[in-house]
Amino acid sequence: MGGFKVIIVGGGPAGLVAAHALHQAGIEFVLLERRSSVIDPSGASVVLNPPTMRVLSQFGLREQLEEAGAELSHVKSFTNEGYKFRDSTQITLLKESLGAAQVIYHRPELVRIIYDGLPSEAQDRILTDKKVTSIHQDRHSVQVSCADGSTFTGSIVIGADGVHSRTRQQLRQAMISDGQEAACDDEKPYECAYRMLWCTFSRPVSTRPGLGGETQGVDGTLALMVGKKTAMIICYEKLPSPTRERVDYSEKHMVQMFESFADWPVTEALRFRDVFDIQNAGMANLHEGIVKNFSKGRICLVSDACHRYTPNAGLGLNNGIQDVVALCNEIQAAVEQAPDGNPDQEVIEKVFGSYLEQRLALMKKDLRGSALLTRLQAWASTFHYIMARYILVPDWVQRLTIRYIAVPTMRKAPVFKYIAAEEPYTGIVGWEHPIKPRLAR
Repeated sequence: MGGFKVIIVGGGPAGLVAAHALHQAGIEFVLLERRSSVIDPSGASVVLNPPTMRVLSQFGLREQLEEAGAELSHVKSFTNEGYKFRDSTQITLLKESLGAAQVIYHRPELVRIIYDGLPSEAQDRILTDKKVTSIHQDRHSVQVSCADGSTFTGSIVIGADGVHSRTRQQLRQAMISDGQEAACDDEKPYECAYRMLWCTFSRPVSTRPGLGGETQGVDGTLALMVGKKTAMIICYEKLPSPTRERVDYSEKHMVQMFESFADWPVTEALRFRDVFDIQNAGMANLHEGIVKNFSKGRICLVSDACHRYTPNAGLGLNNGIQDVVALCNEIQAAVEQAPDGNPDQEVIEKVFGSYLEQRLALMKKDLRGSALLTRLQAWASTFHYIMARYILVPDWVQRLTIRYIAVPTMRKAPVFKYIAAEEPYTGIVGWEHPIKPRLAR
């Protein structure tokens, strides 16, 4: 379409979804990934919600996704002393309601499915070993420079480059250059109150795919997700005091944190020490927050570059993909409506404003929900303990939560307006936004 070109920074799931969406729209793009491959074999596990499964199915990926993932169907909760206080299958009400379940994936496998689903001409536009160093823009274009000396010129930049986003740093710098320093986000906009230790391991024969759950204690939680072939555990631990600093933890730190969780139960038969492998483990602080500035001129942020949640509720990646849906719908409409297929700066700023208007309230709601769940499961106070151990445990409470909170929110999630496909998932509750039907042959 015209001379419009999008530069995507970041080759994680959100960036790859943007590549799919722009290719489907016939919009030229290039994706710049700082690593040597978009598929990181050391990645953790993720859970995709029904709206995300629906969106990815618009790319023709339904069969591959359903083959690779394990539907979350069973949830168990323990105290750190080994008492099981929840054993529930109420989560299956999601599939009954919407036609799709929450699905557990090993992250590298999910990324491979999304990447492999791109046609070869789109894959050729994904460039690795491209570490962005600077972004410069004027009223007509934007130029991205990389550490290897290469430069790329386009119409807009989509920053999908994660929690330590270089794109976000350059957006901030552009605001400072324009005399807007007082309105800028902090250089480190996210705060950390918890840290996490995670590890992946082959699914134990005794543990069925689709099991999820957590082990709860004071100021700490152990969370379990079991996929078809791989399982993952994340341990959460409250920091002595909140910080915004980036911390690179050593193997010694990982061993110390492991030892504090080693005897916590994972299932009725397994303790954490039975499955932990430091060769497949990592450790980091848990960032939380939403930036104030999502765009500046021709630069716009999505996913972890502009919002970061604790992982307990599994809302980070799902929100990131919804960001891409909202933004790409606006981009496609603007390019289609521009007389020469190249919307000007004023239109681009309206596109970014509309994207933020659609997404901000939901981002804030999910940030609150994720933060609350983390503190409930880590018994952050007497209130959180009582809620997590007693009030929220009965099946009837879970049914009410799913039917009257989760389902009504999920059914409102948007889809790509311009991508025609068959409706992949139908339950007893209808989707608010129908998928564009394919034309009859």
